[in-house]
Amino acid sequence: MIAKLDNANEAVAKQIYTTFQRSYKIEAELIGTQNFPPLSRTVNDIHNSQTLFYGFYDDTQLAGVIELVIINERLEINSLTVDPKHFRKGIADKLIRYALTNFIETASTAIVETAVVNEPAIKLYKKHDFVEFKRWTPDHGIEKLAMIRTGIV
Repeated sequence: MIAKLDNANEAVAKQIYTTFQRSYKIEAELIGTQNFPPLSRTVNDIHNSQTLFYGFYDDTQLAGVIELVIINERLEINSLTVDPKHFRKGIADKLIRYALTNFIETASTAIVETAVVNEPAIKLYKKHDFVEFKRWTPDHGIEKLAMIRTGIV
């Protein structure tokens, strides 16, 4: 089941944080870095965020989280994480499909960023018709790429 998460609720913010930490530790290993910026987010950062959080629940456990923002008819996927206990269950796929389906009336394009070496994420986004449009290396040194999907409808 997918539900909107109330990140202003401290208990929910802690659940999001825990899912982020578990997932991003695996991603940092995949990328080959110990300095992975998403791991530095705090419960307070999540609690105070103005972005939208949606969660996939496996029974009563939060198994995956997608973080979204809509700016000028553009849906931005800021985070997409799955708790490692729930890998390979199609949860990330369901969360992306949910976002693309439920925001078609307010967004004409969708964008996402990931590390160039994060092949599983790139493959997943391509499955949903995202195409690469930009590469760069931020100050933290992890080469990134941005992907876009136009015409969400």
